[in-house]
Amino acid sequence: MNRLVIMTVGKTHSGKTTFAKALEKEMSNSVVIDQDNHPEFLQTYYQTLLPKQGHNTIKYALTQTIVNYTINETNCHLILCNSNRNRKGRLKLLEQYQNKGFTSIIVNFDLPEHILKERIMKGQSSTTILRTVSSFDEVLTRQQKETNKGDVVAPMEGEAGYLFVIKSVDEVQSVIREIVTIAQS
Repeated sequence: MNRLVIMTVGKTHSGKTTFAKALEKEMSNSVVIDQDNHPEFLQTYYQTLLPKQGHNTIKYALTQTIVNYTINETNCHLILCNSNRNRKGRLKLLEQYQNKGFTSIIVNFDLPEHILKERIMKGQSSTTILRTVSSFDEVLTRQQKETNKGDVVAPMEGEAGYLFVIKSVDEVQSVIREIVTIAQS
């Protein structure tokens, strides 16, 4: 069986999690790995282990454990639901999966800023996942600055086996259908 790794890329509130969950429902034998689920668990049960500053290495270790289990103990397709906006980090991750025989797919969410701001204002997302800022509006502002400084680069052709760019919510279902078709071939 040809296993897929689908990596979502995009700013906060661009639709990555909604897309990943919808894809998981349509694509049999797949699992969403959403790093945003882990901080609340760690905050609830292992608060004393959380770093006061710097990288949340325990969150990354938990995610990596779940990913490794999925790769080595199942035959599931992986849907990685994170921002993955840093090109260097994204390429490093994709290389690991490609070396394990996965076919890689990037789904880049490139929605207009005004839509993201509107979603943040209307949003019900829990801020418990935030450590270094107090709101998703601050997250978006930081992400805009990173983009303006060139710290992050949009995915390009050739980074993965397949690249899909979603510029409108209307494109989500057709991208899901295409990925399901790839999984079935």
